[in-house]
Amino acid sequence: MSSEFTTLEQRILLAKGLTEEQLAILIGAGVASRADFATIGTAATLCQLVPGLTDSVAIDVMGWGIGGPVAGGIDLPGGGPFVLDSPDAVYCLHCKTKQPKDYHSGDLCVACGKQAEPILSCFWCSSSGPGTFCRQCGAEFVPTAELDLAILLKREGMPKDAVPDKLRTMSGDDKDVLWGRVRKSRG
Repeated sequence: MSSEFTTLEQRILLAKGLTEEQLAILIGAGVASRADFATIGTAATLCQLVPGLTDSVAIDVMGWGIGGPVAGGIDLPGGGPFVLDSPDAVYCLHCKTKQPKDYHSGDLCVACGKQAEPILSCFWCSSSGPGTFCRQCGAEFVPTAELDLAILLKREGMPKDAVPDKLRTMSGDDKDVLWGRVRKSRG
């Protein structure tokens, strides 16, 4: 790599918003080529090297210098990074890895090997599916280990929306009492 900016590179930096003084400060700080921007790393670090540099100019200069998206370090308007995923993107519940396009509900995660999107049974309508809520009746799924308890509470007349909340707030002793009633009903 060359040891200093070419005339073209200097003109590009000026077009990105640097002033002649800021360009001289940048060169004086030891930045002499596009490769040096990779060492700087973020627009925030560039702002620290060059006093008076605005955030937007630093982002433009770093984007040109590293030849791609700029690493964080400055809060952008709108609250941070913007990520656009397709609506059918599925992420593993365990390791948060994005699953491939040919993924189907119930498949194992390509990264951790666990079931990426567990299939749960609904205590209210007995259908099954992935997610947090039943796609048939809208009831919130309960953990598989507590499915029998939820069915018992449903049979006793508890409303659909109250069953998951009741199971979450119950103590272990209360659940043991319910398990006794489940076993008794099975005969």
